[in-house]
Amino acid sequence: MTFSQLTSIALVGLAQRTQEAARSLAMLSTEHRDRAIAAIAAALEEATPEILAANAADCAAAVKEGLAAPLYGRLKLDAVKLQAAIEGVRDVGALPDPIGAVQIHRELDTGLILKRVTCPLGVLGVIFESRPDAVMQIASLAIKSANGVILKGGREAMRSCDVLVDAIRTGLTEAGVDADAVQLLTTREETLALLRLDRYIDLIIPRGSNQFVRFIQSNTQIPVLGHADGLCHLYVDAAAAVDKAVAIAIDAKTSYPSACNAIETCCAPSYCPNLLASGGASPASPSGGTASRCRHDRSSSRCPGQPPSAPPLKPTG
Repeated sequence: MTFSQLTSIALVGLAQRTQEAARSLAMLSTEHRDRAIAAIAAALEEATPEILAANAADCAAAVKEGLAAPLYGRLKLDAVKLQAAIEGVRDVGALPDPIGAVQIHRELDTGLILKRVTCPLGVLGVIFESRPDAVMQIASLAIKSANGVILKGGREAMRSCDVLVDAIRTGLTEAGVDADAVQLLTTREETLALLRLDRYIDLIIPRGSNQFVRFIQSNTQIPVLGHADGLCHLYVDAAAAVDKAVAIAIDAKTSYPSACNAIETCCAPSYCPNLLASGGASPASPSGGTASRCRHDRSSSRCPGQPPSAPPLKPTG
C-alpha cells in the first residue's frame, strides 16, 4: 500500500469523526456554543507562552528558508497580535446566532408558504497560507455557525497552527463539545486527499492567490467558495475632506501592509490630481515607511480646482 493510500484511509477516518462532531454541534443551543467559544478564548490565553514559542520557531525557520517579506509579516504572531486575535474570538461569541434566522417568509398561494431559514453547512475544509491567526478566526466562526472544520495551514506556520489547534480543542473539551469538530492537516498529501472526500466535506474554502484557488477548483468535486483577483482600491469622492482622505489612505496601506486587503490604489477625480502627491509633510507610517500629503493648502476641506457642486458617485447597476 502506498503512502498516498495510507494517507487517504487515515483522512477518511478523521473526516468521519469531524462529520459526526458537526452533527452533534448543530444540535447544541446557542448558549452552549457561545460557552464553547469563550472556553476556546480562555484556553488560547492560557497557552500563550507555547503559542508564541512555536511561532518564534516558525519565524526562525522562515528566515533561514528566505520566506518572502509579505508572507513573513503574515506569519509573525507577537503577544499584541495574539491578544487581539483572542479578543476577536470573544467578539465572535458575542455575535447574534446565525442559525435559525428566517430570511424569507412568503405566502405563494393559499396554504403554500415559502421559507428560507439559515442552517449549518456541515463540514468545512479551509485551506490557507501563512497566517496562524486565521486558525482562531476560522475555528471560532465555525463553532458559532455550528459547522465542523478541517484546517490546512501553510507549511511555514505548521508549529504555530499545531499549538493553536491543540488549545482550541482543549477549550472545546472543557465546554463539553466534541473536540473533533476542529481538525488540522499538516501535509500536502493530506490536502490532495481532502479534495477527494466529497462524502464528508460539504464546502471547501481556499484562502490564497487566484492561481491557488483555481487549482483547488480544478481538483475537487466538492463545492468551492473561491474568489477572483482582489481589488483593493480607495476612492476619494470630490466632496471628501482631504485630511480625512489622507489619514484613511495611510492607515489602509501601512497599518498592516502584508495583509491581502491593504489598499493598492487611491482613486481621485481628475481635477484633484495631487491628493497624495509628494510635496507636503510626510507622516511616518507604522511600518516605517512614509506617505506624502496633498501639496495643496490643507486648511481647505476641498482641493483647488474642484467644481463647486460635484455630483455624488452614482451606482452603475
